[in-house]
Amino acid sequence: MANLKKSASRRQDRSWSVLPEGATVLVDTAPWIYLLQDHPDFAPRFEGLFAAAEEGRIELALSTITLAEVLTGPYKAGEMALAKRYEKALGRYQIMPFSVAVAIQAAQLRAQYGLKLPDAAQLAIALDMGAAALVTHDRDFSAVQGLPILYGG
Repeated sequence: MANLKKSASRRQDRSWSVLPEGATVLVDTAPWIYLLQDHPDFAPRFEGLFAAAEEGRIELALSTITLAEVLTGPYKAGEMALAKRYEKALGRYQIMPFSVAVAIQAAQLRAQYGLKLPDAAQLAIALDMGAAALVTHDRDFSAVQGLPILYGG
């Protein structure tokens, strides 16, 4: 079991190795939730990404949309202290706003790729901030061109 986990970790490290040193990437909602909830199946797929950030090799960013999506679960469950812990944990990273210019670009991307609004907004934010990549677990981005989409495993 330990060897399997070790080889899985090495495989994930390779997926993040395409990122240049010092790159900033926008991380979609699911990887943050997997990390915060220590999801047994999906968190390991992104551990190399978060390790690279902890080591200072890359910078991670999230959108205000991700912040809202991540906090919804604890608020819905009435777990205010957990929501505050999540907010504090995410506040360590660069949080990118959903601006008017991004909204307009999201509409264009939604029309171009047939994305759901939150996905189009994440892509527009990544493009607007000049991100080196968008990290997601959502395969709806498979048709996107012009920005590397990294899926984590």
